[in-house]
Amino acid sequence: MNRKPVSSLVSLAAVLGLLAAPMPAVAQVQASAPEANNPLGLPESVTLLGESNPNVRTATAVVNGDVITGTDVDQRVALVTAANDQELSAEDMQRLKMQVLRNLIDETLQIQEAAAQEIEVTDAEVEQRYTAVAQQNFGQREGAMNAYLQQIGSSPNSLKRQIRGELAWQRLLRRNVAPFVSVSGEEVNEQLERLEASRGTEEFRVGEIYLSATPESRATVEQNARSIVEQLQQGGSFVAYARQYSEATTAAVGGDLGWVRPGQLPPALAEVVAQMQPGQLVGPVPIPGGLSILYLIDKRQVLTADPRDAVLSLKQISISFEPGTTQAQATSRVESFARGVSQIRGCGDAENAAAALGASIVTNDQIRVRSLPSALQDAILQLQIGQVTPPFGSVEDGIRVLMLCGRDDREQSAGPDFETLMNQIEDERIGKRAQRYLRDLRNDAYIEYN
Repeated sequence: MNRKPVSSLVSLAAVLGLLAAPMPAVAQVQASAPEANNPLGLPESVTLLGESNPNVRTATAVVNGDVITGTDVDQRVALVTAANDQELSAEDMQRLKMQVLRNLIDETLQIQEAAAQEIEVTDAEVEQRYTAVAQQNFGQREGAMNAYLQQIGSSPNSLKRQIRGELAWQRLLRRNVAPFVSVSGEEVNEQLERLEASRGTEEFRVGEIYLSATPESRATVEQNARSIVEQLQQGGSFVAYARQYSEATTAAVGGDLGWVRPGQLPPALAEVVAQMQPGQLVGPVPIPGGLSILYLIDKRQVLTADPRDAVLSLKQISISFEPGTTQAQATSRVESFARGVSQIRGCGDAENAAAALGASIVTNDQIRVRSLPSALQDAILQLQIGQVTPPFGSVEDGIRVLMLCGRDDREQSAGPDFETLMNQIEDERIGKRAQRYLRDLRNDAYIEYN
């Protein structure tokens, strides 16, 4: 079976609306005044009596009478580790298990609160969402996703329980929070005016993993953050790690802050983001109250047409190589292929020319420049109709070129309308209240650790 990265499952869940936070919102961090660094008046030197490492214990708990087993934790951990190509150290694995346990406790509290409020999430609804995830990731083969989850050490039941928790929390917020959030028309109009005033300035789509830290815990938290960065640099999924580690409300959507302007970010983050390029990972960045790991997903100019939003019609012309082809043989054929495609006389001649070159050809319509690999975006934007990119690929995967056969540039954006912007502001406020709601559930819970 082909290995299916868990990040695709997680991001798909976000698309399907399975996640707790209704909309991305900028993580809120509180600046601490100097006099508030030691609010409890504790001595600088503390000696712990008894067990000095509370994390060294079996990762299980009983939450208001509901048991979270070691198997529950292990199966959720498997969803994260499957997204990481590198094996985690024993220390990193222990930290991950404790974070997953905290997430499962929150999920249990959300399900319990929904039941107490007589909010029902039926088995049929859970199955429907689970089937949708399977269809997006494995076509119509739900059995293939079941097998994949079991192969990586997780289970269908683990993912279904996550779906149940997210649906329950979503409905709780819809009933108990959303009706009490209001946004005035004046606020929306002021925001629209500020948006228009910022036309042409840069905005960024940022992913963030936020870890809170006190002066006493900062060294330990920073060490943990650096370990996360190393794992991400080795191929770990940012979305999966944000969901499991980030303490911001945006954890539920893989750390995605959405499109933000520097002025909407804490100053320390704004300065860093302004220097980043799409695909770049930076961190940990010290900020008041903790540390942030940043990933720049994309950037654009406010209310300005972006060439990368152009919609293209492309012809993909490719050649493949027989097993055992030597590098010298491949080089000779690639050179011949490159000469041949450079002499094609426009898109109308592509089919005949490809056949003469022994190449295959596929037509791709409605392709956004932004969806292409970043290395190809600039090259494709420099082409005129009928021209081709330089060859790219490998002996194993084949060599190909893209021929531009049509380009529709996006008109200048008018920006969000009144209703869209009002919904965005409401969603941000719901996210903040949701965080307080969950904090209150934690404070009232009876939790026993085993």
